Amino acid sequence: MLIPVILSGGAGTRLWPVSREAHPKPFMRLPDGQGLLQKTLIRASTLPDVKQVLTITNQDYFFQTNDEYNELMLGKDIDFTYILEPCARNTAPAITMAALAMSHIEGDDAVMLVLPADHLIDDHEMFAQSVQSAVKLAQKGKLVTFGIQPTRAETGYGYIQLGGVLSQDDKAYQVAQFVEKPDQKKAEQYLESGEYLWNSGMFCFTPKAFLQAVERWSPDIYKTTRECWENSGKQVQPLKVERECFEKIPSDSIDYAVMEKADNVAVVACGFAWSDVGSWDAVSELSAVDEHGNRQEGDALLIDSQDCYVHSEDRMVAALGVRDLMIIDTPDALLVANRGHTQDVKKIVSELKSQEHESYRFHRTVHRPWGTYTVLEEGPRFKIKRIVVKPGSELSLQMHHHRSEHWIIVSGTAEVVNNDDRYLVHTNQSTYIPAGHRHRLGNPGIVDLVMIEVQSGEYLGEDDIVRFDDKYGRS
Repeated sequence: MLIPVILSGGAGTRLWPVSREAHPKPFMRLPDGQGLLQKTLIRASTLPDVKQVLTITNQDYFFQTNDEYNELMLGKDIDFTYILEPCARNTAPAITMAALAMSHIEGDDAVMLVLPADHLIDDHEMFAQSVQSAVKLAQKGKLVTFGIQPTRAETGYGYIQLGGVLSQDDKAYQVAQFVEKPDQKKAEQYLESGEYLWNSGMFCFTPKAFLQAVERWSPDIYKTTRECWENSGKQVQPLKVERECFEKIPSDSIDYAVMEKADNVAVVACGFAWSDVGSWDAVSELSAVDEHGNRQEGDALLIDSQDCYVHSEDRMVAALGVRDLMIIDTPDALLVANRGHTQDVKKIVSELKSQEHESYRFHRTVHRPWGTYTVLEEGPRFKIKRIVVKPGSELSLQMHHHRSEHWIIVSGTAEVVNNDDRYLVHTNQSTYIPAGHRHRLGNPGIVDLVMIEVQSGEYLGEDDIVRFDDKYGRS
C-alpha cells in the first residue's frame, strides 16, 4: 500500500509579502488559481491505489488545510488524516512521527511517499513513473530520495552525487554523497560533470526501514519522538501532538539526521520539470513573458520597462522606465526588490519580526476555523472589518472588555447570541453588542454569511477577548 505523506509547515519567508507566518507558502495561489498545497494533494491522490493521504502540519493550519482539500472536490474516495504539530521541529521528527503512525495503522511494510507541500511538478505521468521506481526500491528496504536533473548551475539547492547503478530501467542509483548548496564555481562543475542531481527533498521508504535508520543514526530523535507518539493516544483523526513532549524532540532535518549517514540510500533520477517555488524569480516564471522580458500577474501597466515582474492583488500598479525589478503589491504591504536580491527577502521578514510588526505574520485578511475577517479601515477608537462565516460554522461564545460592536448583515442570515437573547438577523439588518456582553455569531444557512463589523472603544486589539466556549478547541 502506498501512502503519501504531505509535509506542510514552512513559512516561505522569501515569498513575503504573499507568504506570511499565519498564511504560509503552501496556501499561496498560483496564476491558475490553485495553491501549492492543493497541487501537491492532486499529484499525490492521482497515483494508483492511493486511498489515504496523511498530512503533517501545524495545529494553527489545520482548518485552513482541510478547507483547501475540500475545495478541490476530488471525486475520489480518499481518507484525509492529520498529525498536528504544536511547534516546528524540522523534518526528521515530523517524518519519524508519520512513520510511527503508519506502522501502527498500516503495518511496517506499507510504503510512505514523503512530499513537501510547496513544490511544483506539472508532469504527473512522469512523476508517477518515478514514484513507481522508488516503490520497488523501498520494498527492498532502501531509503529512496528523488534527484532532479539540473538545468542550470543553481546555488540555491543541495546536490546528490550519483554512485553505482542499481537499475538502469528505473534510473535508480546508489547515493555517493549529499552535497550542501555550492558556490557558483562548484555548481558549474557539478552541472558539467553530469554526476550530480538536485536534492528535491522528496522521499520513499517503509516505516520499518526508516524507523530502524532513525534509531541507529539519530537515537535521541527516535527515543523522544516515540515517547511523544506513545503519549499521544495514537489517533490520527487528527492526532494533536502535545506541546510539552514535542518540544523535547531535537530539531533536525531528515537529510542531516538520517539520509547523509545511512548506508542503504538510493536515488531515482527524475526527468520531469520541478521547482520548489523558493523565490519571486521562480514565481515570476509561471507567468507569460512579453517582448521586453516583463511578466505580470494582476492589474499592471509597464511602459519603457524591461525584465520586470509585477504581482498586483487589488489595485493598478504602473511602472515607468525601470528594469530588473520585482514589484509585489498586496493590500497592506508592498515589496520592491532588484531581481538579484530575491533570495534575501527573508531578511525583511526577520527585521519585521524583530520590530514586532504584524505584517510578518498576518495579512489584512486573516483566516480562522469559521471563515475569514478582513480589516477594511482602522483609526483611533474604531476598526471596520468584513467578516465571512462559512455555512454551519460559528464563532466562539466570547466577551470583550473594552469595545462594543455593530454588526450589519450584507448577505446571508446570522444567528446571534447577545447575553441572554438569541435571535436571527437577516440581510440589510443590523444588531449591537455592547462591551461586556457575552455574544456569539453563527451561520445557520447554506451560503456564506457576509457582514460588516464596526468596533468602537478605547482598546481594539485582538487579544481583548475572553472565550467561554469554542467548538474548535481554542482557549
